Parts: sequence; C-alpha cells; structure tokens
Amino acid sequence: MPRFKPIKQLRVSEEVAEQLKQSIIMGHFKEGDKLPSERDLAEEFQVSRVAIHEALRSLENSGFIETRQGPTGGSYVTELTFERSVNAFRDLYIAEKISIPEVHHVRRVVESEIARLAALNITPEYAQRLRDSLEMEELPIESLVSDMARKMAVHFILAEMSGNRFLEALERSLMGLIRIALETFALESGESSLFKLHPAGMHRPIVDAVIAGDAEAAAAAAKEHAIKYGENLAIMEKIYREKKSKFPLPLA
Repeated sequence: MPRFKPIKQLRVSEEVAEQLKQSIIMGHFKEGDKLPSERDLAEEFQVSRVAIHEALRSLENSGFIETRQGPTGGSYVTELTFERSVNAFRDLYIAEKISIPEVHHVRRVVESEIARLAALNITPEYAQRLRDSLEMEELPIESLVSDMARKMAVHFILAEMSGNRFLEALERSLMGLIRIALETFALESGESSLFKLHPAGMHRPIVDAVIAGDAEAAAAAAKEHAIKYGENLAIMEKIYREKKSKFPLPLA
C-alpha cells in the first residue's frame, strides 16, 4: 500500500480525497481493488474516521469508488470511464451554464474532425459496423430511448475510429448532453414531436464519405449535419425555456 502524508490543513476530508484519488490515478489502487478500511485509513492519514468517511463519499460521488455492503463490503475502485465527463457537463446544462446552441457550436468543430480522422482510419470491420448502424436506424421507432441509442451509435463508432481518446470523451459528453436535452423536452412536448428532429438517413452522407475514405467530404458532411440538427434542437430548447419560465418543470 502507498504511504500517505499526514493531513494538517483545515479542509481535511478534501485533502484525504485528493491523495486517494491520485493513488487511484497512478495505479496504486486498480479497478476492483478494495481500499483499506476507514479505521486503517484514519490511522494512516492521522485524521478522524469522520473525515475519512466524507472523503470516501466524495470519491464515490465523483465515480472513483463504489461502496458495497455485506460480509465483503467496503470501498472498491471502479473503472475510469467517460461517464464522469458526461455527468459533469450534464450538471452544467441543468444549471443553465451551457446552452444547446453552445453545444452544437462545439459539435460542428469536434464532429467534423472526428469524421475526417475516421475516414483516414477506415477498415472493412469499421465499414461493416457503420453499415449495420445505419440499418438499425431504419427500424420502426419503439421509444425515444431506443431511437436515441440507435441514432447516437454512429457517432460513437466514428469517435472510436478517430483514434483520439480525448475527442472520443468530448463526443460522448456531447451526446450525453443531447440525450438529457431530448429527455427533458419530451416531458413538455411528448416523445412523438421529437422523432422528426432526426429522421433516419441523416447520417448516410457522413457514413458514405467515411467508408469511401474521403476525409474532406466526411468532415463537410459531419459539419452540415451538426448545423442542421443543431438549428432544430435550438428552436425546441428556446420554446422549452420560455414555457419553463411560466410553468416550471424539472430538468432531470
């Protein structure tokens, strides 16, 4: 187990959480590892168990650990995933610190580059996955949740193909925000009104260009798609915000 430094600052639990987080990031504790007990950590850090408990709760809220109950219970290190970035952007959107127009401004830049890189990295396997994803989009719509999953699949494949994990994280965060926005708007307008925003086939120009290995055409198609879809969604968000100011609804 790594050696931790005694805490002498006022915000004790924050310092404890930071040292534990760094130990997880550096690989001293790996996914699935069980952290020492609260009592052992309190002795190691030379702080109270209350401070340790607060630090562990902070780490759990931020997704670094999970708490399990029972005979083998305790604090276990979780897998580091893109979901934390999605949740962070989600909170900013709910707090109205980010708007849909701002999201789609970023989409035009990010998705254009993702499509360009995807075209340069095309393989027969990726081409088949993209074709399969387009076919899934043509299936009858069962619900907003299933429709969103199908329509977003292409974006996740392209992001993976880019070979840039930071771009992939950004794309997953953007898609997470779009999902939250659509679910929010559905509370006000109903699911059926949202399906026409993204009819099947909108991704075909992007996929065709990527499969053809035409990087510039793929980038242009992705940008055009982001602009067209973004304009429609921005109008819906404006209507929702106006209604919300008169008849408040929960954003999540």
